[in-house]
Parts: sequence; structure tokens; C-alpha cells
Amino acid sequence: MFASILTFLANWQYFVASPFSLAITVFQIWMFVHAIRNREWLWALFLFFGWGVAALWYYLLVYRNSASSVSGFELPGAQNRKRIRELQAQIHHIGNAVHHFQLGDLYFQRGQLAEAEKCYRAALEREPNDIDARAHLGQCLVRLKRAAEARPILEGVMREKPEHDYGYTMMALAEALTALGETDNAIQYWLHITQNHSYPRAKVQLAELYLAKKQPDLARAELKDVLSDDLHAPAFQRRRDRVWIRRAKSLLRTM
Repeated sequence: MFASILTFLANWQYFVASPFSLAITVFQIWMFVHAIRNREWLWALFLFFGWGVAALWYYLLVYRNSASSVSGFELPGAQNRKRIRELQAQIHHIGNAVHHFQLGDLYFQRGQLAEAEKCYRAALEREPNDIDARAHLGQCLVRLKRAAEARPILEGVMREKPEHDYGYTMMALAEALTALGETDNAIQYWLHITQNHSYPRAKVQLAELYLAKKQPDLARAELKDVLSDDLHAPAFQRRRDRVWIRRAKSLLRTM
């Protein structure tokens, strides 16, 4: 019923005659190609020689997370269902600002942005001046394509603490300004970030603005920096930044 890719290549006539087995194998090849593209080498080896169930595990543990609507837009916090249940129970019994904020971050990381917004607003009802809750609400609104709402929230955080969240809040503000068509202001923020951090998220979006302004040489320099840094990055960082690496490669191919 289940087969490795190697078995499929050796016995393709059997799989063509068995639609269910063929569907399982096609799914396994799909996951295998995804693993190769994302440099998940251990998973790729497992998918190539393993049984069909390997594809299911890869889909649940890796592929589904990489396809999230917030891929490339990280916040602190683990994507853990058990932790979500724990926080929901704590909110039911206690319901303080910290619990709402932490649950918001978990929902954000899982791409459940409407739920995340509710949690951040609940946290701010209890602690209106909490800078982290305000910043993460602003980031959430940017992802929800509500840049006009996000902008004053993020600007308020920036006035208090320009380097909040190691530049992540500033990146969200730059994205909001880009969405609002204020590209010159956005570029100034991106330049500040890229001078102090090596985030691919910042360099790729700065390059996109350079391209929009017909400055391909400046864009190319940023994109090459992204790919050069990626060669020497640790595995966990490459997994985190793979959305931006693919975007950088795609942009360079079109130039």
C-alpha cells in the first residue's frame, strides 16, 4: 500500500494500476520535492527511502507550518497546542494581561490572526500601556492588511523604544508605511534596520522598494547579501528565513 520513492521507480506499473497507492506516492513525491527546496535534508532522506507515512508526518510537522499565512513574520512563542489549552484554562480562571498576550502570540504564530487580535486587545484592556502587547497588536494588524490602524500603534511604540523587539517592531512599521504608499519613509526605516541587523526580511523588502524606484544595482546588492549570509547561517535560521531566501532568488532571476 505504502511505498518509498525508490520502490515507485522500480514498480511504476503496479502504482499506475492502483489509484490509491499512486495517490499516496504522488503525495510523497510532493513532500519530497518540498523538503529538497527547503533544504530539509534529513527529512528528504527519510521521504526518499521511508514509507508513505513519512510524507504524512512531514506534512503535519513541517509543510503545514511553512505554508502559514505568517511565514517569515516571526514573534516570540512556540506553536504548541498543549500550551494553548493551558493558557485558555488560565484565562478562564485568572484572565490576566500576560495570559492573553501569550495566547495572542501563539495564535499569531499559527496564522490565526483574528484570534490573536482579540487576545492582544484583551491584554490591553487589562494593561493599556503594555508596550509588547501594543507592538504585537500592530504587527497583527499589518498582517491583517489594516496598515492604517497599525501605523499609529507602531509609531507610539517606536517613540518609546525605537529598537523594540530587536528591530521587529520597526520592520512592521516599515511594512505598514509601504502598504500605505509612503515608500520613501519606509526606505529610511529599512536602511536603519539593515545597518544594524542582517534580517533577510528587511533586506528583501528594501530591495523590492529599490526595484520599484528603478534602482536595480542597489536592489541586487541587498539580495546578494541575503544569499551570501544564508550560506553560512545555522540550520534553524535557514528554516526560519526560507520564505525570504526563495523571494530573494526569485527577484534575482527576474533582474
